[in-house]
Amino acid sequence: MSVVRHPAEQKVRILFLCRRNSARSILAEALLRARFPDRYDAESAGIEPAGVHPLAVSVLDEINVSTAGLRSKHVSSLTGREFDVVATVCGTGEPTCPFFPGGRQMHRAFDDPSSAVGSDDARLASFRRVRDEIDAWIREAFAPDASPGASLD
Repeated sequence: MSVVRHPAEQKVRILFLCRRNSARSILAEALLRARFPDRYDAESAGIEPAGVHPLAVSVLDEINVSTAGLRSKHVSSLTGREFDVVATVCGTGEPTCPFFPGGRQMHRAFDDPSSAVGSDDARLASFRRVRDEIDAWIREAFAPDASPGASLD
């Protein structure tokens, strides 16, 4: 499905949603901004905002992706806003995943790294893995030359 782009001076507006808006949707927002800054305007939100997880910031810093302006917010704070694409990034089987009306609806399941248990190294490894999975998805699904069906042109 294609998305009608706004006039050339405007970017495609993307909203990433997950439950707590602390890790997955934050990672997606930051990575999309970093990978395709001239093409997309990305935001994120959740239904139980829990603040930006410090390990999300750490794994973004590791790959020199800016975390400036990232903040955890409730989806209701975006009421009245319009997005071209609304992408949920909740994991498979999670009991609740936010919904925001309008735009092209997409879903891609990612594990919640903030629920990882174990040593600090194990938790950091979980954040790195999810970061890399989201990054690969962003590069594939949102690239200007994405394959038919995945393109947002």
